[in-house]
This record gives sequence, structure tokens and C-alpha cells, in this order.
Amino acid sequence: MDLHLPKPISDPKLRRAEALDALESVLPFDRRDFLADILTDDDVETLRYLAKEGIGENSLRALASDLGYLEAWSLAATGFSLPWPAPEALLIKFVAHHLWDFSKRETDPAHGMPAEVAITLKAEGLLRSDGPHAPATVRRRLSSWSTLTKWRGLRGKFNAPGLQSALKLAVRASARPRGRKSKKAVTADILAALLKACAGEKLVDIRDRALLLTAFASGGRRRSEISSLRVEQLVEEEPVPADPKDPEGPKLPCLKLRLGRTKTTQADSDAFVLLVGRPVLVLKDWLERAGISEGAVFRGIDRWGNLEKRALTPQAVNLILKRRVAEAGLDPQVFSAHGLRSGYLTETARRGIPLQEAMQQSQHRSVQQASNYYNEAERTLGRAARIIV
Repeated sequence: MDLHLPKPISDPKLRRAEALDALESVLPFDRRDFLADILTDDDVETLRYLAKEGIGENSLRALASDLGYLEAWSLAATGFSLPWPAPEALLIKFVAHHLWDFSKRETDPAHGMPAEVAITLKAEGLLRSDGPHAPATVRRRLSSWSTLTKWRGLRGKFNAPGLQSALKLAVRASARPRGRKSKKAVTADILAALLKACAGEKLVDIRDRALLLTAFASGGRRRSEISSLRVEQLVEEEPVPADPKDPEGPKLPCLKLRLGRTKTTQADSDAFVLLVGRPVLVLKDWLERAGISEGAVFRGIDRWGNLEKRALTPQAVNLILKRRVAEAGLDPQVFSAHGLRSGYLTETARRGIPLQEAMQQSQHRSVQQASNYYNEAERTLGRAARIIV
């Protein structure tokens, strides 16, 4: 008998936590214990299988988050973990708990999510609002539920007429206006205030200046794209004219950022955006000061000012922006990293840059989505709302 074999882990939560350690590059460490407590062994194995299959990190992170919420909701609402596949009645219950009518709630306290379920989810930090969920959030979680069901080799009831009818009626009844990922856009004036907040010469200040300028000037890159940006994606280009109308005039430095795999592009695509002028100089200064010649461009810095090898997470990018917002004397509650993306398009609209030209840099695929920022800028600057002043 081999007495040196490791003993099996008897604590189910600890066993799941150690299994989730294999996904540490995808799942935030502070969520590991929560997920280990909520998810079942089969849930954890499903996530590990998806990781081995090469599913994108952002997609896997979203699936893990949604699965954690669904399991917590099921435990609070039914006393049991999610059944696989879920019966249609449970799917409809999920919709009823998350999409409801305020006016109906006033006369029927049982309408919507039961108070005890809401209290449990709030205690676990999973529920922040007292009102109904955004329809897009409910649809996304149902989609994640469906995806996880298929990956288990099962067929769900997600296209059942009863569920689709309930979802359509619930969306209409909830009448919740669509919210923005960032309530306020980080336009050029806001960006200037943030850069002033990190105007020092500490390594963290140099990094944050480069991060903010790169994210904004490259078309409002998503936080996942900034956190995953690597030196190998940066391509030195010939200097370009400062004034496009004067090709023989002063020149500005230029870098090409190969995007690789993003939310709207594939890993083998040739999609790229350009950095021109000051952002190039600031980014190069960061790489030189940090001694980075390969691998992740933006990395963690510990409390003693030491550079870490590991790339920043998307959440870290968001927290950096919020910290600089607070240091600039602004409200971090109304800003998020997505504000850099919406701010870029809002700023281009203010400066009269054609939408199609702006979309080449932002890499928006939907003209309708990109034009929303343009329409808002044009309306606030236009004459239509100034008939009587």
C-alpha cells in the first residue's frame, strides 16, 4: 500500500474551491469561496470542461457569474439546487420573480420576487435593487441557463411557447427604462481631470495615465480588451501628418493596435485601431519605465510600488478608473470603465467627426448602437429643444 498518496478532500466546499483554483485566471479570487459554497460539484465540472474546450475568458466569466446567481436564486426560492434540465414552471417562476409591475405590487404584495427571497439574495450581495431587473439581464441569464443546459447534453424548455409568452408579457409589464453601463460618459474634459489626478511620477501614476489615454484614444476600448492587451499586439507605424489636410506638415508618432479576439472580432481577424500623438508617447513611456518588452501591457502594482507579472483583470481596470474619478473630486458611482467607450463616441460627435469614421476606431458593429451617443450629443447641442429659452 502506498502511504504517500494524498488523502481525498472530504469537505465538499473545500473540494470545489480547489477545483475552481484551476480557473483563477478567469474567476476573481474573492468570488471563489462564494461560488464554491453555492455551486454543485457538477456545476464546477461543467465550468472546468468549458475552460478546457477553449471558451473565451469573458464568456466563461459571465457564465460562472450567472450560474452562481441562478443557483443562489433557486436555493432561496425553492430550497433546492437547480434541476437539470429545468422544468418550464421553474423558468416561468424565474421570470415572474425578476420582471414585474410596480403598480401591481402596490395592490398585491405577493407580486414579483417574494420578500424572503430578496432578503436572502441581498444578504449574499447578489441583489442591489428593490425594483424589477432589466429585461436584458433576465434574457442574458436565461441564455446562460440554456447554454449550460446544452453543454450538459440536455434539452431545455427555453423555447417553450409558455415561457416566451410569459417573458414577453413580463417585459411589457415591468416597463423599466434601459440603463447605461456607465451613467456618465468620460468625455475629453472628464478625461483631462482624471489625467490630472494621476499626474505624479510614481509607477502607478505612469501606468494609469497610459491606461486611460490608450483606452480612450483607441476608440474607447472595452475594459476586457485593455486588460488583455499585450506588447505583441503593438505595431510601430510610420509617423502620420498632424493635419490630414497637410501631408507634408509636422508628423505625429503612430502605433497600430491589433485587436485579436474581442466581443465583435475573432482571434484570426485583421481588425486594428490606431494610436496617434500623445497617447503613443505616454504608452511608450510606461513600457520603458516599467521595463516591459513582452507579455501583458498593463499589470498590477503592489502597495510598495513593485510591478507584478500578472495582467490587470477587467475588474481592476474598472476600479482604477473609479479611484481616479474619486481623486478628481467626481462621483465614482456614476462612472465606470464603459464610460471611456461611450465618452469617445460622444466626444467625436461633439467635434463633428462623421459616425462611420468614429466607428472605424471604436469598432462598433451596430450603427444603431453607436448612433445613440451621436443622437444625444446632437440633441443637447441642437436648436430643437431651444424653441423657448
